[in-house]
Amino acid sequence: MKNTLNFTILIFLVLAFKGKAQELSIDADYRARYDYRHGFHNLVPQGVEPASLVEQRARLKFGYTSEKFKAHLSFQDVSVWGDTRQILPTDSNDSFQIAEAWVQLKLSESWATKVGRQTLSYDDQRILGGLDWAMQGRFHDAALIKYAKGKSKLDVGFSFSQNSGSANPANEFGNVFDVTGFFTYKALEFAHYNIAFTENNSLSILAMNNTFQNIENGIAVEGFFHRHTFGAYGKFKLGGVGLATSAYYQAGKANQNTDLSAYLLSAEGIYKAGATKIGLGFEIQSGTDQNSTDDKNKSFFPLYGTNHKFNGYMDYFYVGNHANSVGLTDIYGKAIFKTGKKSSLLVKAHYFGAAATLINDNDGSEADSYLGTEVDIVFTQKLLPYATLKVGYSQMFASENMEFLKNQPDPSGLQNWGWAMLVVKPNFLKWSPKPSE
Repeated sequence: MKNTLNFTILIFLVLAFKGKAQELSIDADYRARYDYRHGFHNLVPQGVEPASLVEQRARLKFGYTSEKFKAHLSFQDVSVWGDTRQILPTDSNDSFQIAEAWVQLKLSESWATKVGRQTLSYDDQRILGGLDWAMQGRFHDAALIKYAKGKSKLDVGFSFSQNSGSANPANEFGNVFDVTGFFTYKALEFAHYNIAFTENNSLSILAMNNTFQNIENGIAVEGFFHRHTFGAYGKFKLGGVGLATSAYYQAGKANQNTDLSAYLLSAEGIYKAGATKIGLGFEIQSGTDQNSTDDKNKSFFPLYGTNHKFNGYMDYFYVGNHANSVGLTDIYGKAIFKTGKKSSLLVKAHYFGAAATLINDNDGSEADSYLGTEVDIVFTQKLLPYATLKVGYSQMFASENMEFLKNQPDPSGLQNWGWAMLVVKPNFLKWSPKPSE
């Protein structure tokens, strides 16, 4: 690892001595988060002891910018405190990885291309996001064609996934892809267009296709199926109220045998009253009736977004779960209070309901749609220009219907989660050498 970092620094220094108007930067992103879990992500049964852990990320980032060329390389280590025994010569969990490695070439005043492992983050990160809450983040191996002129921006992206030939020599022939993961795609194509009408009014349009490998009895076989996502996201200012709305539709196939027809609708309004921000909003993601007799899947899934940001911080929905289920109706209100020059307090409450028919496990009848209410509280304190402390507490007040949904018939009476996170993001170097003669 030391040799790799030394080589990386050398390469970026060499780049910095060439050309004109160049800049070299070295940054870090360290964060450590303590979690107390007693109902996080799912209902915890009666009599089960809560879990506690400290997870951390240490990321080192190198950036180079010149007039027509940009490069970025970042290394990271993600681990849980104590998961590697002391005095071992290497980490036992293979936690070190390259997080990002990309180059961007400016082809003209309006056109550029960006190639490599990179974050795809657009709009409110509902469909494509960086997932920075997760210590490992979310990255894509992709190629982008970028257009920007005036108030318009267009990104067209492509990605194609394949097993390593050295890891699986059989895949040196054919294109069967058996790397598993939640919505791991064989191929990705998307186009994202954004136009900013004014400083506070903008509209984005997204069209995306995902190609997935056919799976039979847990084994990848020849053939693929496709999921299509289309939609729009808008931000507007009406008087003193900021509005954000989105609408998306998914079609194609939910798997190789099932047609897909699903939608997402959302709206949020934010009003600033002095130093306090007050917000109201809703989101509806369609679902499939549990007593459905047709063969169509109607369950929307937000795919590669920062899903922790939405539908409650306890991650009961769409965070590695709740796929092909009864969907969700989420009605929420929030308030952000300024508690000091460098601190704030967020209080948010969600009302959750099933968007499709849920079945009562006790007698097989249709259950009420109400799933539960979640309350989230987050305090944020800026400690230094590059250091922030965040402390959060969440509690889920689950209904009996949530027990049916989560298949947990004997949950604890208290479902809660607490956490504290220190985020430190210093800049170690920002250097713009004088142009060479």
